[in-house]
Amino acid sequence: MSSQSTKPRKRINVRTPEVMDRVKAEVEIHYRSHIVEKFRERGGVLTIGNTTVRLAKQFGFCYGVERAIDLAYASRKVFENQRIFLIGEIIHNPEVNRQLAEMGIRNLVGPDSSVEDLTEEDVVIVPAFGAETSMMEQIKAKGCQIVDTTCGDVMSVWKRVRKYAKQEVTSIIHGKASHEETRATSSRAMGANGKGHYLVILTLDDTDYVCSYIRQGGNREAFLERFSGCHSEGFDPDKHLERVGVANQTTMLKSETEELQRRIAQAIKDRDGSSRDNTESKFQFFDTICGATQERQDALFDMLKSEMDMLLVVGGYNSSNTTHLVEIGSQELPTFFIKDANCLQSLNEIIHFDLHQGKEVASTYSERLLGEGPATIGVTAGASCPNNLIEATIIRVLEMRGISKEEILED
Repeated sequence: MSSQSTKPRKRINVRTPEVMDRVKAEVEIHYRSHIVEKFRERGGVLTIGNTTVRLAKQFGFCYGVERAIDLAYASRKVFENQRIFLIGEIIHNPEVNRQLAEMGIRNLVGPDSSVEDLTEEDVVIVPAFGAETSMMEQIKAKGCQIVDTTCGDVMSVWKRVRKYAKQEVTSIIHGKASHEETRATSSRAMGANGKGHYLVILTLDDTDYVCSYIRQGGNREAFLERFSGCHSEGFDPDKHLERVGVANQTTMLKSETEELQRRIAQAIKDRDGSSRDNTESKFQFFDTICGATQERQDALFDMLKSEMDMLLVVGGYNSSNTTHLVEIGSQELPTFFIKDANCLQSLNEIIHFDLHQGKEVASTYSERLLGEGPATIGVTAGASCPNNLIEATIIRVLEMRGISKEEILED
């Protein structure tokens, strides 16, 4: 059969009631946690003896992640005799991606696969982050069956940057230029005719540099070198910072995105005057932070009002929304970013991801947590972390305080 198709492929609904009943049962086996459910029932606090574990009120899988996983599992059941490929990772969690690999779902951007190998008999899953327009066009040209799990919040950002492009407004995207979601958003910021422009900004230092250029201009070549790989082809700061609109990777820290917006808006006012007409025509913004991301950040801020000895943040090291939880916690108390319970060698020897060094390290902490005195340990997790990993972390923490799993379930 030909590997190239010009006929549009009719989408098959993989979420039929029969299929989803089977999917629900399998997903619960893989990721459900009775202990986490018990925590929810108790308001997120469990005390046994003089040991207390606090769990944030919002944590773990969000609706978009659950939907993406459900669709991936359903695809394996509906297309059981066909090859299934996933564009990268379904979400940023190694445990979930391992489960999909064991189900025979192959990584399309891995070393052993490529778009060129696809045929119209293959199935391609688009991850929750979405995918770049160029990649999607190549896949559609192959005539593959596409199962799109892109999060609705991500698609809302796409709608916003497309609008900016149509109005010839440059999209300033707060995010990580290399992140799958930001790359997908940047490709939409080019607009339908490919003539739109974008600039990706990560830090407030970058923001201040851009604001200085907006106010007084600067060295064009130095600007382009600083933001190499972070802007559209043909981007010219002398022309394309005249009218800008802010959007963001949905998993960024909301307070930082708001500060970025405020600084850029002020720079536009300083350059063009503060009349309403000038402001509205030269600067636009829209709140595109994911609701689940914000809920998890707010829940952590709330939990930090209670006294704790340490905070454990569970999730994939390449998860943006989880990283921001670590940043929030680190400002208040010793915080450790762990991928799973195996990182806890003991409560005073923890293998964790160090954000500043950009790698996994081993750190020591107070031996007091191993003694007989009272201790309170906080636990939270990003939107891509399954409950079974959270449960394993809680069990490990309590076991190191001399409390068995049986005692947890009985309490």
